[in-house]
Amino acid sequence: MLNHEINRAFKQRLQTGKPILMPGAANALAARVIEDLEFEAVYLSGAGLTNTYLGMPDMGFVNLTEIAQHTSTIRDATELPIVVDADNGFGNALNVRHTIRTLERAGASAVQLEDQKTPKRCGHFSGKEVVPLEEARSRIRAAVDARQDENLMIVARTDARATDGYNEALDRASAFIEDGADITFVEAPQSVEEMQGIPSALNGTPQLVNLVVGGKTPILGAPELGEMGFSLILYANVALQAAVYGMQMALNQLKENGRMDEGGPVASFMERQRMVRKDLFDELENRYAI
Repeated sequence: MLNHEINRAFKQRLQTGKPILMPGAANALAARVIEDLEFEAVYLSGAGLTNTYLGMPDMGFVNLTEIAQHTSTIRDATELPIVVDADNGFGNALNVRHTIRTLERAGASAVQLEDQKTPKRCGHFSGKEVVPLEEARSRIRAAVDARQDENLMIVARTDARATDGYNEALDRASAFIEDGADITFVEAPQSVEEMQGIPSALNGTPQLVNLVVGGKTPILGAPELGEMGFSLILYANVALQAAVYGMQMALNQLKENGRMDEGGPVASFMERQRMVRKDLFDELENRYAI
């Protein structure tokens, strides 16, 4: 399926009102697992990419080239819509324009931009700072103008809940909607009451809620969040946290026992080959054999 067709279908699906449960992927293999389990969309997590690719915390260490490379790789691995975390756009409005053009070409279906200062931090870290509202709005206007496919969606995130309070975060999200954002994302609400207030205050525009296991936002079920009015329910790094836990479990057992077979906490050899579509590449090899 062509990317503009994926984008159009994703935008239409979002407009139905039924919430989409969206896991994050830090690499193409995780995206393959997410698609295999029949989720409807995948999120390229900046935090996950930083943790996995660099072994470093989410503190602004990845750049646009790296994010574009991984977007392209995931697009080649799956036909799911990809929501790409582009941090704060990597500079001023002109940089944001370049970011949107680059990620659209790489295969993004939606691009998320936030209002943090550089260097940005994980939304559930302390010590965040946001730029003045007019600067943040200029980023969103530039992003909206830059897209070439009208179905590429712009996700406008604000981290102002942590810096200036809940009401300022809602005001910023409302301003981003005026500037053309397709989806808004108030990061890290800290109570169920705050979560309930976001869709009602921003009625009519799809809302994303980010649930971080161990983070600041209460964990609620997808049906309850859908009833509140959230359209995208994001678990940006559950797959990554599960992978870390799984590696620790398997490698500890290997260290203790000095051996590992298929009775251990590992996927089978055949399952690993299935996930990377070895049968497809065998078929292609036979087709093009001399």
